[in-house]
Amino acid sequence: MKTVKYIVQIVLGVLAIILTYLIYSGIMKPINFEKERLGRYEIVIERLKDIRTAEVAFKSVYQKYTGSFDSLINFVKYDSFPVEFKEGSLDDSIAVAKGLIKRYIQYVPVRDSIFPKGYHYDSLRYIPHTAGVQFDLKAGYIVTGSKVTVQVFEANALNFDILNGMNRQLIVNRNDLAKDFKGLRVGSIKEANNNAGNWE
Repeated sequence: MKTVKYIVQIVLGVLAIILTYLIYSGIMKPINFEKERLGRYEIVIERLKDIRTAEVAFKSVYQKYTGSFDSLINFVKYDSFPVEFKEGSLDDSIAVAKGLIKRYIQYVPVRDSIFPKGYHYDSLRYIPHTAGVQFDLKAGYIVTGSKVTVQVFEANALNFDILNGMNRQLIVNRNDLAKDFKGLRVGSIKEANNNAGNWE
């Protein structure tokens, strides 16, 4: 009789440990998911900001955005853009009157101007934490409500790519919470949003 009692106690103890583990695991799963999601989002947001920086520089030279990563990366690596320099102060009326204010344009390599030394330009197109999945990049024109035609671009990544390898059901739940775009995006091909990111 005592043996059966001990066996029942051991089985109940083991079941209590398993149940405790399952409860703890169930509670921690979404917490750990959210922690990793935020870390991945932070890295992807930085890459999207870099794409925006490169697109704005591209437009300053070519008066349009590009929907091609090949063109954008080639521009960053090998092109230059004009920077205006001036000597003297426009606040100095005597210098202005005597024509002592000098202005000149100098061409500066893009790679030296917008990104830190050693930046891996070729990685600009790839979504971090993926096996070579590229951001979706588009450029075009839209007509605003006030009938003005404006140039726009958009670079985006879906949650299924950003959170690749993580709990699929929690990604689906995250997508259900999204208001308009199920991932991260900078700029918009549908509206003039001043190249804002959907995280801003």
